[in-house]
Amino acid sequence: MKPPIRVGAVNYLNTKPLIEGLAEYGPNLDLLLDLPSRLADRLAEGELDVALIPVIELFRGDRYRVIPNIAIASQGPVLSVTLFSRVPWSQIRTVALDVGSRTSAALTQVLLRKRYGITPQIRPLPLETPADDLDTDAVLLIGDRAMRACLPGYEYAFDLGQEWYDWTGLSFVFAVWAVRPGVDLDGVDLALQWAKQRGRQRVGAIAQREAPLLGLDAGFCRRYLETIIHYDLGPREWAGLRQFQVYAVELGLAPPLEVIPWYETPRRTAIPC
Repeated sequence: MKPPIRVGAVNYLNTKPLIEGLAEYGPNLDLLLDLPSRLADRLAEGELDVALIPVIELFRGDRYRVIPNIAIASQGPVLSVTLFSRVPWSQIRTVALDVGSRTSAALTQVLLRKRYGITPQIRPLPLETPADDLDTDAVLLIGDRAMRACLPGYEYAFDLGQEWYDWTGLSFVFAVWAVRPGVDLDGVDLALQWAKQRGRQRVGAIAQREAPLLGLDAGFCRRYLETIIHYDLGPREWAGLRQFQVYAVELGLAPPLEVIPWYETPRRTAIPC
C-alpha cells in the first residue's frame, strides 16, 4: 500500500471551507493542522506533500506547483489580518509581527516601505505573548486571534486587505495549496477541489459549529466566510499575487524569479461526489 499523502492546513476559521470533510476522503490522505509559518517549513523540509502555505513562501520555495483555482484571498477588507496602531501609518517607528504569519508580515512591510515610505524597527510577537503587553507603536495580528482582538490601547485598526485594495485596486491572495516537486497527489488534488465545493455549500453549518469555539457570533462568521473571504484563484487573484511578488522582490523579501512556474492546468477529471 502506498503511504498516505500528507496534507497540511491552517486551523483558522477562514480555512474551514477548504478542508470540510477532507479528513473523510480516504486512507490515502493524512490531514495535519498547524500555523501557516510552520506549514511552510514542514513543506520545505519534506514533512508534508501538499500544504496551504502563505504566498510569500510560494515565491521563496523550490519550484512548488499550485493546485488550481483554490486560494484564501480578499478583494477589500479581510477582517482577519489587522495592524493595530497607536499612531497613523506615517508615524509608526516600531512594529511587532505575529510569528504565525509570513505573508501578512511581508504585506505589512510592503505597505510601510512602499506605500508610506518608512522602515520601522521590526520585532517578533510570540504566540504566547499578549498584544496588550507590548510597547511598540503597532502590532500585526492574523487569523482568529485578529478577529477576537480589541486592543483598546491602540487608536487605529488597519485592515491590511483593505489597505492593499485601496492602494493597488487589486485582490490580495494570502494562501494557496502548494505541492512539492515530484509529488504524485494520486487524486488528492481532486479531493481538495471537492472539499472546497462542499465547504462553500456548508458555510452556514461551518459558522454555526465554529462560532462558539471562537467566542464569535455565528451570523458574523457566516457573513465573513460568504462575503469577505474569496476562495477562487482566478485572473483577479493572480494579478494581485504577481504585483505582491514584484514588491516583495524589490524589498528583498523574496528572491527574483524570471518565470512564474506555479500554475498547474486543471485536470479534466470528475470531482468525487
